[in-house]
Amino acid sequence: MSQRLLFTDPRAAADALTFAGRTTPLGDGAVRLRASDGVLVMTSAPLAPRGLFDSTPTVLGLRVLEVDPELVCDVVVEASALQAAHDDARAVLLPDTARSPSWAGVSPPQAGWAAGSPISAATLATRAQWGIAAVAEAVPKDAGEDAVRAVRASVWGRPDDALQGLPLGAAFAAFALGFIAGEEDAAVRTAGAWTRLTVTRGHVLVRGPVRTGLTGVRSTGSV
Repeated sequence: MSQRLLFTDPRAAADALTFAGRTTPLGDGAVRLRASDGVLVMTSAPLAPRGLFDSTPTVLGLRVLEVDPELVCDVVVEASALQAAHDDARAVLLPDTARSPSWAGVSPPQAGWAAGSPISAATLATRAQWGIAAVAEAVPKDAGEDAVRAVRASVWGRPDDALQGLPLGAAFAAFALGFIAGEEDAAVRTAGAWTRLTVTRGHVLVRGPVRTGLTGVRSTGSV
């Protein structure tokens, strides 16, 4: 029998599958599932660097749902492989194979978040749509994967004044994962190198700024 996630009600199970479905075409299509004490944290990486010289920012999307209090897990799977259970509308079936993407080893702080100025959901949506258009315009015809990734890194890693200096990728993640709905403000909190945007439907976490190239040469004194 396949391993399964058991939720408190069918709506929560459907919500998990919706998040997985939106994650599938983004980034590497993987989702991390961490459950304990009746809470399931679903995390995906709409944007994450691949390789040492990739300047793509690390942008995580996070959705929190209630699950069976006895459920304990921490696994990364292909989001598209999650399936509804036919015998229980509260259950979601897990695939037999796990994944181990590098972004899953990144752990944002659990505490110490300081509040900042909010950003309107409308601003997030507008900047995300601008970025999507910019990527589409900049990608050459018949471009290979490396060229596409370079364009996406350039656009989504760009600090944006409307987003308080956060990369445009933060708005893209909120928009692409369906977190933006209605008129609300995203709460902004920071902890060290991390910034978290929180709206009703979920959280976006950004680690940055991304540094590329070599650092400056420092004097070590006379020889």
